[in-house]
Amino acid sequence: MAKIGVGVLSWAHGHVNAYATKIKGFEDAELRICWDDDQQRGRANAEAFGIRYTPHVEDVLSRTDVDLVFVASETNKHADLVVAAAHAGKAVALQKPMALSLADCDRIIAAVESSGVWFSLCFQMRYDPANRKMKELVEGGAVGKVGVLRRRHCISVLFNEGFVKGPSRWHTDPTANMGMWMDDASHATDFIYWMLGAPRSVVAEIDNILTNVAPDDTGCALYRFPSGALAVLLNSSVTHAGENTTEIYGDRGVIIHNWGDGVSTHLAPPGAEAVRYYNAEQPERGWQPQGIPVPIGHGDRIAAVPRHILDAFRLGEPTVTAREGKISTGMVLGAYRAAHRGQRIALPLSGDES
Repeated sequence: MAKIGVGVLSWAHGHVNAYATKIKGFEDAELRICWDDDQQRGRANAEAFGIRYTPHVEDVLSRTDVDLVFVASETNKHADLVVAAAHAGKAVALQKPMALSLADCDRIIAAVESSGVWFSLCFQMRYDPANRKMKELVEGGAVGKVGVLRRRHCISVLFNEGFVKGPSRWHTDPTANMGMWMDDASHATDFIYWMLGAPRSVVAEIDNILTNVAPDDTGCALYRFPSGALAVLLNSSVTHAGENTTEIYGDRGVIIHNWGDGVSTHLAPPGAEAVRYYNAEQPERGWQPQGIPVPIGHGDRIAAVPRHILDAFRLGEPTVTAREGKISTGMVLGAYRAAHRGQRIALPLSGDES
């Protein structure tokens, strides 16, 4: 089996370091070259992973032994890099969120579809065993008609001076990343879309609640779906600890998921189960554990991304398409618009606004 040649376009987003570490241990893939517009960052990571660094993105995209590139730049640079890679005929694995505007999402979609290259977003929630089990239960009718889904996805990074003032500080730049809710709630919007489909409207509050080091630190959005179902998304970058992650309530049963994000996985007690199911037709059984262990840490889910990405690439089957990425991005942008205007916003958005 020929090795998949992998290039890295920017080391700005820290997740790509976890991807590269895993790829170094794969027998069917090889890191070959990287580019970064921050030469110090690029050279340091190239040395750490034993690959060539170039300050010219064309050097990566012109290599015949590079089959796929991971784009992990600051978010506002995603569209330009994906368009360049697609036009060069390179497959693309894009770090989340897809872009900061629907216009840039459309640029990405057009480039990918016109060139025919393989493309997928790196949404790790879709690879997590607990999330996959919940999707299996919902699609199998275990809870019946879904009435409410609540997802809490929290981190503590804005309490971390190293994150706020160090190399990751671009995350708090409104030009590079819009806001922390844009950056991190995109995981949960993709999860909600994956579970329930596209919503029809949103109301939201997004603001700085506990800090003033980023454009925002906390947000809550309420999405309404054509079926009538509701989805509640709570995302905060200023949460020290947590437990309850997902609740799904239906007319036949309930799913509860705990210990599922960066502030909770490491706090799970020994032997904790990630997912439990209650069948309203079998109340005597109470909560039924689903045999899904809690991961050692949030990093396990992030590190699982490259194996799934490379397997899907080899099969020619994207895991998260560009059109799906636009939907989850639109869900985030719609929530911002709802918060700014103080009103319910119809989805999909009728115009582009950031």
